[in-house]
Amino acid sequence: MCDFYSKIMTRLALSGLTLGLAACGSGPEIVSAKPLVGARPGHYKETEATELARRFTVHGVDVSKYQGNVDWMAVQEGGVKFAYIKATEGGDRLDPKFVQNWQGAKAAGLPHGAYHFVYWCRPWHENMAWFEKNVPADPDALPPVLDVEATPDSPTCPRRLEREPTLREIKAMLVEMERYYGKKPVIYTTVDFYQAIIDGALHDYPIWIRSTKHRPSVKYGDRAWRFWQYQSDAFVQGIPTKVDRNAFYGDEKDWQQFLRSNVTAAN
Repeated sequence: MCDFYSKIMTRLALSGLTLGLAACGSGPEIVSAKPLVGARPGHYKETEATELARRFTVHGVDVSKYQGNVDWMAVQEGGVKFAYIKATEGGDRLDPKFVQNWQGAKAAGLPHGAYHFVYWCRPWHENMAWFEKNVPADPDALPPVLDVEATPDSPTCPRRLEREPTLREIKAMLVEMERYYGKKPVIYTTVDFYQAIIDGALHDYPIWIRSTKHRPSVKYGDRAWRFWQYQSDAFVQGIPTKVDRNAFYGDEKDWQQFLRSNVTAAN
């Protein structure tokens, strides 16, 4: 991987860009100067995050019931490269748009995966049993995602999370996800949860971070990341409401390699 980083640094130098790069352990935050595809400039407030994210080449969305009826063919034709779809929450909640979104993304030929939102007042194995019951073990799907966030305002879950027990539960869920789906799962986390629970742990799993104002290193330091949720108010062709946009760490070649290692249809 360090050879890849040095090539990027050389490319940036040749193009006249003087952008700060992270240490080799986490890699550079900027890999290309190509613009986003399918965005509507002027419909959101520009931030450091959206400005820097333009320099990545592979962008995707994550959706749930709140995006309504998505035209997945239009999404795919608009240049979106991947989609993560909310599937389940806790041990008994299924997103009402999951099946529609899953089938639509698959029919459009768009790489897609599912995520599970952890409910901390259900045992970890009940969280996983519910996810497995509702999300197909599709060899053509992207790796599953475990969405771990603090929920201090939950009216039904007053549990106060402590770091070590919470890490053990997260690890158990990740192991089960990998056993069932045959792919190393991705951890999605927010800044507050990362800093309180995950920082310094679970390095064996790729991480999907949220940072909509600043470059990732401002809140996540030199932690290597696979996906970056950099915008929450994007307008994307085929989606009737605002939606989250995400960048993949790497260029198109790296993306194809990621697909080959995770998606059967790409082999």
